[in-house]
Amino acid sequence: MAIWVGAALLVSVFLTSTLSGVFGMAGGLVLLGILLAILPVGTAIAVQGAIQIVANGSRAVLSRAFIDWAILGYICLGLLLAGIVLFIVRYTPDLATVCITIGLLPILVWIPKGWLALDASKPHHAILCGILGGGLNLAVGVSGPTVDIFFIRTQMDRRKIIATKAATQVVSHAAKVVFYWNATMVLTPLEWGAIALAAPFAIAGTSAGHWILQRLTDANFRAWTRWIVTAIGIFYLARGIFLLI
Repeated sequence: MAIWVGAALLVSVFLTSTLSGVFGMAGGLVLLGILLAILPVGTAIAVQGAIQIVANGSRAVLSRAFIDWAILGYICLGLLLAGIVLFIVRYTPDLATVCITIGLLPILVWIPKGWLALDASKPHHAILCGILGGGLNLAVGVSGPTVDIFFIRTQMDRRKIIATKAATQVVSHAAKVVFYWNATMVLTPLEWGAIALAAPFAIAGTSAGHWILQRLTDANFRAWTRWIVTAIGIFYLARGIFLLI
C-alpha cells in the first residue's frame, strides 16, 4: 500500500466515521466502496469490518446510556442464524454482485410505512432484523438500509436508534471479520499497521458526528438519512452494472 493511499484511507476513515456518527450508517457504505477499489472483495469486507468495529464501538460507548439491550440480544440471535446458513453453503462474494446488491438496498428506505410496518422493538421483528441485516452484512459487507427499516419506523428517538444500531453493528462487523478471516491473510504487516492507525481517526470522526447529531432534529435526521443513502446506492448500482457490461 503506497503512502498516499494510506493517507487517503485515514482521511476517509475520519470522514466516513463522522457520517456514520450523525446518521448511524452511510459511512460504512462509502468506506467499503473505497476499500473495494484497492483490495480483493473478501479482504475489503473484512478490513471495513475491523475499522467499523472501532467506529461503531466508540459510538456505542458515547451513547451507551441509550442502548436497548433486549433488542440487541434478539438481533444477535438472528445474526447467528444467518451466519450458520452462509457458512454451511460456503458463500463467497464477487464484486459485481456486491455492488448491485448494495445499490438496490436504498429502495428499502423509501417503502411507505404502511407497506412494511417493521419495528425492532418487537422481539420477532428484531430477530428478523438480525437475519436479514446480519446476513447481508456478512454477504456484501453492509446492511445499513436493511437495519434502518426496522428502526426508522419505531417510536424511539434518534439517540436510542443510533445507540442500539451502533451496538448491533459492532457485533455484526465482528462476525464479518471472523467470517472472512482467511481473506485477510493477503495483507502485509505494513497494511495491518495502516488499519491499526485508522482506529483513532475512526474515534475522532465518531466524536465529531456525535456532536453534530445532538444538534439535529428527529425530522431532519430521518429525511437526510434517506437522501444520503439513496445517492450512495445509485453510485454502487452504476458501478455494478458497469462491471457486468
